[in-house]
Amino acid sequence: MNRSGAAAVIGLGSMGRGAAHSLLRAGIETHAFDLRREALTDFAAAGGRAHETAAAAVTGVEVVFLFVVNSDQADDVLFGAGGAVAAARPSTVFAISVTQDPTRTEDQARRLAAAGMLCLDAPVSGGSAKAMSGEMTVMASGSAQAFDRAATPLAAIAGRVFRLGERPGAASKMKMINQLLAGVHIAATAEAMVLAAAAGLDLDEVIAVIRDSAGMSWMFENRGPHIAKGDYTPHSAVDIFVKDLGIVTSAAEGLGASVPLSTRALELFSEASARGLGREDDAAVAKILAGRAGVRLPGMAEG
Repeated sequence: MNRSGAAAVIGLGSMGRGAAHSLLRAGIETHAFDLRREALTDFAAAGGRAHETAAAAVTGVEVVFLFVVNSDQADDVLFGAGGAVAAARPSTVFAISVTQDPTRTEDQARRLAAAGMLCLDAPVSGGSAKAMSGEMTVMASGSAQAFDRAATPLAAIAGRVFRLGERPGAASKMKMINQLLAGVHIAATAEAMVLAAAAGLDLDEVIAVIRDSAGMSWMFENRGPHIAKGDYTPHSAVDIFVKDLGIVTSAAEGLGASVPLSTRALELFSEASARGLGREDDAAVAKILAGRAGVRLPGMAEG
């Protein structure tokens, strides 16, 4: 089957769903696979072509975006039984948008090359709103041929694409640095909001002031309102940062780099996960700090 110019998205979570809808908006024939029936139904209702397997989704397309959760899922959907690689035509571009240890990306790129495919190491950032509007930041590395083949779909999903060289793995290293900062900033946001609550400050007023002050970060501006409203709908879950900061601390250990802030932030996310908050919004780490301080934040049960 020849789907010339078509793209596929494997994994319709917050970022993959946004990418898929952005591709559709750009007029690109878009196919998708996800394990969740409701995600496929939503995608089909938007005009996409939903499939029961990854293999069916990638058959005949030119570019495949992989937005699964972790490395093991990526390996399985690419190379497992009934996987995507076996069903793809030669020279299909696989854009791996999975936050994972760079060594895993490098291994997947080697295996894709051996199977006659092209690989872009292409992690993304920007959050679910920018994903849906086609304004994600894409950090990408790979061959010029892979970039050329994927140029139109990349333009559809990204506000900016950073080209970080020809070697897959380089972009995953950059994403690791981004996640270090993101995780630490979320932990710092939680700490600041709990301290503000303990001091009797109005949390909405705290957000308004910090937005125009030197302490502002993107994560504070985005996650602070989650805490102030007590809304922990998981746009990005606690467990994501257990994984991502685990990547950071493991890589740092191998490189001999000291990452004390990342280590403490990982401990906080891990505690939140162990206490049953793993699938809540990552700002829910504030509940752990509030509990320690005897502070009741909005949305927290009494007692």
